[in-house]
Amino acid sequence: MISIREGSLQKTAGKVYIGYDLGNVFSQISYLRTGSEEPISVSLVAGTEQYNIPTVLAKRQGIGQWYYGKEAIKYSSNGCILVDDLLSKAIRGEEVMVEDEPYDPVALLTLFVKRSLGLLTMHVTTKDIEAFMFTTPVLNERIVEVLGRVVAGLNLKCEVITYQSHVESFYDYILHQPKELWQYQVLAFDFNEKLTAMRLEVSENTRPKVVIIHKNSYDDIEPYTPVEDEKTNALNAERLDGRFLKICEKETEDQDVGTVYLLGEGFREGWTKESLKVLCKNRRVFQGNNLYSKGACFALLDKLRPGDLSKEYVYLGEDKIKSNVGVKAIRRGEDSYYAILDAGTAWYEASADFDMILEEGNEFSFVITSLTGGSVTEKTMVLDGLPERARGTTRLGFHVEMSTINSLQIEVTDKGFGQIIKPSGMAWNLNIVI
Repeated sequence: MISIREGSLQKTAGKVYIGYDLGNVFSQISYLRTGSEEPISVSLVAGTEQYNIPTVLAKRQGIGQWYYGKEAIKYSSNGCILVDDLLSKAIRGEEVMVEDEPYDPVALLTLFVKRSLGLLTMHVTTKDIEAFMFTTPVLNERIVEVLGRVVAGLNLKCEVITYQSHVESFYDYILHQPKELWQYQVLAFDFNEKLTAMRLEVSENTRPKVVIIHKNSYDDIEPYTPVEDEKTNALNAERLDGRFLKICEKETEDQDVGTVYLLGEGFREGWTKESLKVLCKNRRVFQGNNLYSKGACFALLDKLRPGDLSKEYVYLGEDKIKSNVGVKAIRRGEDSYYAILDAGTAWYEASADFDMILEEGNEFSFVITSLTGGSVTEKTMVLDGLPERARGTTRLGFHVEMSTINSLQIEVTDKGFGQIIKPSGMAWNLNIVI
């Protein structure tokens, strides 16, 4: 959901884009200055790569003093009450009890985000922040609602605030890497609370070129946790390595994978001995954990300063509409096409309002062009009962929006013709499955 404040966007140099990866266990913050090629991730300790901010709060008993992140974990063993799973609790909407007092879970999440953003003060001036993006493991209507309340509580002054899923941030990150890294398929394994595989492939047969990401979850695999007994450690590591090896073989079988990313804390313990041998065969393999926050920065760059790549490629994810939608019109006496909605737009952001002058008749034809199947279909809307008027003296108002990922709602109202012809007050509605 994009929120654009009043006033035109200022394209001045030195503006900053903030990518905030909000996770249930860890969060991260990256920023990108306009004119720079690579986002910078904020470290908890200067000069290190400690990017993970534990998504937790801790309250000192008996007083209203709160800590966040690593400090909260530190004080939780010294008389403070730890509150974790902040994102999950906010999504569930259940009150959180701390010292027998109920707290709004979204307010607690907002407090965590606000405190963690203090890490930016050493790197970024608030007035220079032009755009801000939250990226979360998944994105649905409930999470959008929660993030909207968080944003309201933060009172951010930047002009653009938006959200997207980890999968889409993965796409945006890859698109801004050297082309040789994604000329073939790209496979990423995310191993934090659970293991998820994402495989990115590009279809060269459409214009724009379509990018699809296949996602598989392996919920029965848990991260490796060392214990005191070394023999048990070795056995557990070998067992996990074997299971992951089979998953690697499954995800790469009959697939032209050229690059692999290992993401998340689950890969930090170095147990991927045999599986890594398979992954590294004729492929480039990278390991890290700040891809999503950087991808969010790149996404903002493409939204506000689109380059050739963002015009040439479109990502069709689970929450993206898969078709271009337009209406047949006449411009300067010739048949033409008026674009309404673009494929690759999140369905909950897809809406348009516009006016058109009806030359004759009482029908409109909407054109739906699929980017996945290549088919083009037309849907006709008949305005029954529309008053008969002289040619070109009926102005119609259109409101178009997606109510679900596949359902397009169209409302047309008769707006008359200025002061000459009063509107009739009539309205027509049409639902199109795209």
